[in-house]
Amino acid sequence: MGFSFFTSRAGARLLDGIARPGFSTAALLLTAASGGGLVAYADSAAESAPDPSQDAPRKKVVVLGTGWAGTSFLKNLDCSRYEVKVISPRNYFAFTPLLPSVTCGTVEPRSIIEPKNKDVTFCEAECFKIDANRKTVHCRSAVGTNLDGNGDFMLDYDYLVVALGATVSTFNTPGVLEHCCFLKEVEDAQKIRKGVIDCFEKASLPNISEEEKRKILHFVVIGGGPTGVEFAAEMHDFLVEDLVKLYPAIQDLVKITIIQSAEHILTMFDERIASFAEQKFKRDGIEVCTGFRVIKVSDDLITMKRKSDGEELSVPYGMAVWSAGIGTRPVVMDFMQQIGQTNRRALATNEWLRVRECEGVYAIGDCATVSQRKIMDDISTVFKMADKDNSGTLTLKEINGVLDDICIRYPQVELYMKSMHMLDIADLIKGAVGDSHKESMVVDIEEFKKALRHVDSQVKNAPATAQVAAQQGQYLAQCFNKMEKCREEPEGPLRMAGGSGRHFFRPFRYKHFGQFAPLGGEQAAAELPGDWVSMGHSTQWLWYSVYASKQVSWRTRVLVVSDWTRRFIFGRDSSRI
Repeated sequence: MGFSFFTSRAGARLLDGIARPGFSTAALLLTAASGGGLVAYADSAAESAPDPSQDAPRKKVVVLGTGWAGTSFLKNLDCSRYEVKVISPRNYFAFTPLLPSVTCGTVEPRSIIEPKNKDVTFCEAECFKIDANRKTVHCRSAVGTNLDGNGDFMLDYDYLVVALGATVSTFNTPGVLEHCCFLKEVEDAQKIRKGVIDCFEKASLPNISEEEKRKILHFVVIGGGPTGVEFAAEMHDFLVEDLVKLYPAIQDLVKITIIQSAEHILTMFDERIASFAEQKFKRDGIEVCTGFRVIKVSDDLITMKRKSDGEELSVPYGMAVWSAGIGTRPVVMDFMQQIGQTNRRALATNEWLRVRECEGVYAIGDCATVSQRKIMDDISTVFKMADKDNSGTLTLKEINGVLDDICIRYPQVELYMKSMHMLDIADLIKGAVGDSHKESMVVDIEEFKKALRHVDSQVKNAPATAQVAAQQGQYLAQCFNKMEKCREEPEGPLRMAGGSGRHFFRPFRYKHFGQFAPLGGEQAAAELPGDWVSMGHSTQWLWYSVYASKQVSWRTRVLVVSDWTRRFIFGRDSSRI
């Protein structure tokens, strides 16, 4: 679970404009489930903002989901301003980065879950349809039925925030759904925990042959990302620290294998971390098969194809854990088809987390992706805005006059200059227009385009991690909390692509604080900002401190730390309950 430091449709309006004066009372429906969300698009769209006041009825906010994005939104939202309703099939928040620890008893399931927020109205149900035209969501109860006997109901909203997260992607591989375990929910971790003990108990029976025992005790992890690597490391520690004492007769028959389609595991980390992890796993006896793609899973065999030569191999197994990717939830996919966002993995939003062409709908977390506007699409507008004297040319002073707004609206400009080791905008201009302009530093529109033509290469999508989802939820809540203030005193950049004045809010900007990869044996690897890489035992203690501090409450913080302490003193609990 690669956790990093701290995991509508009626018109295209920006979230940062939800505070526009004169906007009629509307309900905010926030959809937040298992870490996903919806976001808006279209920089030039009209902005509208709820105007909560004591005299006017409170806006309706419906939140779908209680994942990282939704929980972060609810935790930071001033619920006294809105009528908030939360729709989720689970009435708790789960600290998913610790799910691999739950699979082996290092941490107990209830230690990583936080019950529902007491300040909002909660419905334990699942949203199966979003109707943006009528501003309603269709839900189905997860605990009983209504008078009609089907448990379905509808809720209307003024604003909808979708944070439904993502589901497991099997890439249509035959047999995966039927025979593999997953690691997305607490229930998945509990199922794996019971399955591991079942495998050892079954292999201990006297009527089982050695060949069959080796098959039963072969644990295969499909996917060499953070989740798969952490589970393999936890499984190995569980074996060498606890299970060898309980099952000494079969300890030498246990095998752990990681199957990865890429040439290395942990491809999203620095190469030094990937190499360190592979070498450590080799020392620990964990087999890492890179360059293989699983093409079929049966009840006792995993068939994989070597990408280099196409050779097919089949390996027997006792338990298979699939962690090879994430996919789109059916309700989100249906919603994207309604609004014309087909052939996408996630909902497209603008930089204010507003879903394109959907009035009052926002998306956050794994179910959404922020579409950063490219500066070359607005280059003529930017040039005209900077050209204060309408001379048809820009001086360095004129460019600096709007540079701050440009860097806020188009963060790729600053990233590009940093990647090219440029000190300021003058270096960027000089590098494009040649020596003849170094003294005067006057550029026309074509030279200005030439200077910025490579800037958009720095536009990148944020990863689908808990860190991103949490930051998006916090940002969105803060925008709703300060609507009145920002309507009077906008804090956003100048409008570059339509309209006049300033945006009400600064656009969302993801800040990467690093990421961890626990590797077992009280060792971990961390990739920190500034190209810092840390590996070894000291990094594991840093991992403990960060994961404890990022718990959502003191209750879970105390429970998790006590579980770690218990494990150090007494070992892991291997009972099958």
